[in-house]
Amino acid sequence: MEKHYFVTGTDTNAGKTWATIALMHYFKKQGKSVVGMKPVASGCVMQDGQLKNEDALLIQENASLQIDYDLINPYAYQLPVSPHIAGVNNPVKLDRLVAKFERLKALADIVVVEGAGGWYSPLNERQANSDLATALALPVIMIVAIRLGCINHARLTYQAIKQTGANCAGWIAVCTDPNLLCRDENIFTIQTALDTPLLGILPYRAVADFDFFSEQLKL
Repeated sequence: MEKHYFVTGTDTNAGKTWATIALMHYFKKQGKSVVGMKPVASGCVMQDGQLKNEDALLIQENASLQIDYDLINPYAYQLPVSPHIAGVNNPVKLDRLVAKFERLKALADIVVVEGAGGWYSPLNERQANSDLATALALPVIMIVAIRLGCINHARLTYQAIKQTGANCAGWIAVCTDPNLLCRDENIFTIQTALDTPLLGILPYRAVADFDFFSEQLKL
């Protein structure tokens, strides 16, 4: 039985989309058919008469097969704010997202689902990304942005994932700050503090190289 994954971050702009696509490339190199899903996205722009998100389009582009945009990003909001605010007139419904995910599962060996923001970032007035991961019943891969404050962010997020009852399959370090001092020491400290494996380190790049990133991963 193939595994599917839920990707969450320690913060907004933690590098979740780059990590998600790196994972997609990693599994494709293993001969698997892979699709990604970004269920909820804010800050979308109008393209071809439809609101679309730049990250979701990248995920669509890097899939093993052609997938309709609506299946990859069911909730696309225009305002670049938290989904529970941006979607006040069209709130996220988890059962709809679960149904879309089940359709993707039927199409590919592996589905990588990218959450919106951090673990407890709200999706609607009552539910957060943690609730979506629980509803999908997926193992979680935590993306840690390696920058000032990352040790605290990583430990808090990991603790929250465990408290939710989700299975954290591991974490990926994404080096988002090229000027960070003692980068290796920060990563080592997080690795020592967490009892879940480090799945890879994505070095800083101004422009994404997903084939290179995928080579840095080991699941």
